Amino acid sequence: MKIQLKVWRQKDAHSSGKMVEYKMNDVSTEMSFLEMFDVLNEELLQKGEDPIAFDHDCREGICGSCSMYINGHPHGPTQTTTCQLHMRTFKDGDTIVVEPWRAKPFPVLKDLIVDRSAFDRVIQAGGFVSVNTGGSLPDANDTRIPKEIADSAFNAATCIGCGACVAACKNASAMLFVSAKVAQLAMLPQGQPEKQKRVEKMVAQMDEEGFGACTNTGACAAECPKEISLTNIAFLNREYLTAKATSDYV
Repeated sequence: MKIQLKVWRQKDAHSSGKMVEYKMNDVSTEMSFLEMFDVLNEELLQKGEDPIAFDHDCREGICGSCSMYINGHPHGPTQTTTCQLHMRTFKDGDTIVVEPWRAKPFPVLKDLIVDRSAFDRVIQAGGFVSVNTGGSLPDANDTRIPKEIADSAFNAATCIGCGACVAACKNASAMLFVSAKVAQLAMLPQGQPEKQKRVEKMVAQMDEEGFGACTNTGACAAECPKEISLTNIAFLNREYLTAKATSDYV
């Protein structure tokens, strides 16, 4: 099939960008979206032009690096990662508009690549469990956890940190991401000792990075490729209010 692409091109973080149009013929419906970009980049290289820079790694919907804003939706019109989006989703003759994430905490580095290290710093602030090694430690399997809690924690842990929630939110809020990372630990026994300081530190870092406030529009969950639930945001709010009421953290 034939398609027309409008792709954001930006030389580097300090340059202004613009939309550039490309026409492609004989696009296979069996191609993934990234494979289609591979073919386009091969054509550009043969013409002596710079290929389009975009993030990718596993191409299996696991790493979350394939961040593209496609036709007004993070990762595209279906609730999946860009690497798992196939060209059969589109029709012959379609025009496809491709942009990078648009959020102040995710500055564009080049073309479709953005700097998502803000998420890393939020995790570094408290998204972990401290464990003392050595001595006689209980086996993790000896700690019984109700299935409902285990399932909720697992569902929160499926967040891949792609940033689609931020890109979808009109406020560029990171609440769905942060709430998932807080919930996956705070729901389990191993995460209890540090849960109050964890939520305070992660929320503080989120605010410091410049992410916007959550106004509960639900766009984040609607676009999340891993279907992270909004209930995690409610959980985060309860944890945060409880922590602040009893906190000595400054």
